[in-house]
Amino acid sequence: MFTDPLFYATAIPAVLIIGISKAGFGSAFGSLAVPLMALTITVPQATAILLPVLCVMDALGLRAYWGQADWKMLRLILPAGLVGIVLGWLLFKQIDPKYLGALVGVTAIGFVMLRSWQGRKAKAAGGLPPYKAPDWIGRLCAFGSGFTSFIAHAGGPPMSIYTIPQKLNPVTFAATMTVFFAVINLSKWVPYYTLELLRWEFLTTSLVLIPLGALGNYLGLHLAKTINPAVFYKIINVSLIASGVKLIYDALK
Repeated sequence: MFTDPLFYATAIPAVLIIGISKAGFGSAFGSLAVPLMALTITVPQATAILLPVLCVMDALGLRAYWGQADWKMLRLILPAGLVGIVLGWLLFKQIDPKYLGALVGVTAIGFVMLRSWQGRKAKAAGGLPPYKAPDWIGRLCAFGSGFTSFIAHAGGPPMSIYTIPQKLNPVTFAATMTVFFAVINLSKWVPYYTLELLRWEFLTTSLVLIPLGALGNYLGLHLAKTINPAVFYKIINVSLIASGVKLIYDALK
């Protein structure tokens, strides 16, 4: 089990953010977790430690949203997402951990820029109508989501590109993304085992962090009702950019 206090200084807020984002603010912001943890450990170590935590959060989400997902959308995106998992599996050991970190950083910053652009566009237009992208866009985003999810649990941003403009009912959106990522995360166990990521020291550290994920889930439900979402998103966006810049800097250094 990890005992470095600096590790827990990043791991505790990372896991809390996972729980909060899954419960109340959309799973896309859970992509901040690996960039935060990668400030003190490598990306592969962070992904291995977070996998059991994510699966517990998925189980809680499935229980809360059972029977409310959009299965038509899931039939479109799940196969492509699993193909992305396979590609991530094949390439995982071919990429230096620091470059994995840079990829996570680029994804995080790109997501913030995309959301900012979408927000300005919607404000200028007085609000944008729902937009149903072509199926191939959905499959492409799901493929990218599966790949980035495998290497860094950062599958939220690619899927958000496809799902957010459709303006689904909030419950339907949350339920659909919960099912999608539950399947995606469950499919990682065998590949992670073959990559020797399911080590005892990682799993015991996960067990310590799982209760914090449950606490984050509770806080997310509470914050969703009390905090101004715009304020929360600004805080997360600044954190995403700061972590992304740090990871890119470390890769280029």
